[in-house]
Amino acid sequence: MTRPPRILIVGGGYVGMYTALRLQRRLRRGEARVTVIDADSYMTYQPFLPEAAAGNIEPRHVVVPLRRVLNRCEILNGWVVGIDPDARTVEMRPHSGPPRMIDYDLLVFAPGSVSRLLPIPGLAECGIGFKSVEEAIHLRNHVLAQLDLAASTTDEEIRSRALSFVFVGGGYAGVEALAELEDMARDACRFFPSLHPGDMRWVLVEATERILPEVGPEMGRWTLEQLRSRGIEVRLGTRLESAEKGHIVLDDGTEFDSSTLVWTAGVKPHPLVKASGLPLDDRGRIKATAALTVDGSSTVFTAGDCAAVPDLTKPGQMCAPNAQHAVRQARTLADNVVATLRGGELTKYRHAYAGSVASLGLHKGVAQIYGVKLRGFPAWFMHRTYHLSRVPTFNRKVRVLIDWTLALFFRREITSLGQLAHPRQEFEFAARPEKAAEARPAG
Repeated sequence: MTRPPRILIVGGGYVGMYTALRLQRRLRRGEARVTVIDADSYMTYQPFLPEAAAGNIEPRHVVVPLRRVLNRCEILNGWVVGIDPDARTVEMRPHSGPPRMIDYDLLVFAPGSVSRLLPIPGLAECGIGFKSVEEAIHLRNHVLAQLDLAASTTDEEIRSRALSFVFVGGGYAGVEALAELEDMARDACRFFPSLHPGDMRWVLVEATERILPEVGPEMGRWTLEQLRSRGIEVRLGTRLESAEKGHIVLDDGTEFDSSTLVWTAGVKPHPLVKASGLPLDDRGRIKATAALTVDGSSTVFTAGDCAAVPDLTKPGQMCAPNAQHAVRQARTLADNVVATLRGGELTKYRHAYAGSVASLGLHKGVAQIYGVKLRGFPAWFMHRTYHLSRVPTFNRKVRVLIDWTLALFFRREITSLGQLAHPRQEFEFAARPEKAAEARPAG
């Protein structure tokens, strides 16, 4: 009996999950096998990360379990370490055990992106990104732990360092993360008699002369005014020069100590892209056609952050690496995979940009939708409505809505669960108290 062709999807993010989801719906039973490879067993809905970090949404509700959603697909967890387009094979390394070779007939290559770091002294040692739910929850716990520390110490130097929070990057991730966490910390101060919101120092560092370019110049300026009115220092046209041992040095001459450095200054294609052997452009992205096939290949498809997809609405330009494009590209990509299997004609990806929405904390936001500009509460409401409609599965929509509803009646939690990052510390202390005593927190 002839085995059905295998469609192999590398990456379980926006492109990978939405492509697999559409293939499940469109493929006839037995027409093809769909296999998805990703290091994680879930897809993260990144627009909700700032709200998860602020405690508005339960962390588990911003991730979508692949095995539940893609119940007609084979899910493999591990890292792809090699691709052979000629032999149509992929080498995968599971989290444990020997690597395995997986053959395919059609390949969807969408490993996504990682944080784009610069060779800044101390950045790799002190910084944290904001692309995963793990980073968001760690940052929430860390910020609350700094408030605990500041309220408990009598050392002014330690207190000042603990209450200084630095975010580098004035795009969506940086502005939303800073705004939500500042709002959360400001609210938490009411439970710390010795702390006042004015004791905290929040700094946003942006190398260009504007923030939130996605919402346009006018709304970007309004956002800047709103952040500064909340006491947030926004340093435009400024770069981070050094962060060694938490000592922040900016190129405008400013220097201070901080225990919190969040890096959101852009992304770059996943390292696997460079090792794939596929054709790349000058920015390290895979060269793609408007039909979302890899340039020069009819059996390999790509889309999302790792791909340079021509923007047919703006001749000569490429689609921006954002979630809006990734989700819509996945739909076209899945349809083209089905068309390839059935010998049909491929469709070119074309999408008119709908606009942008951003949250700036509870009941605060900014938006530009189809040319209509919103700010304050209407923009915040639009932000929540739009993303609630886009988060995958009815299950997740209901859970997020319940989280928001409960938040109307109860205050946000202010408990830091930082020890979740070191679950064996207490056990190690019990086993070797003489060695672990210094590292063990009091209480």
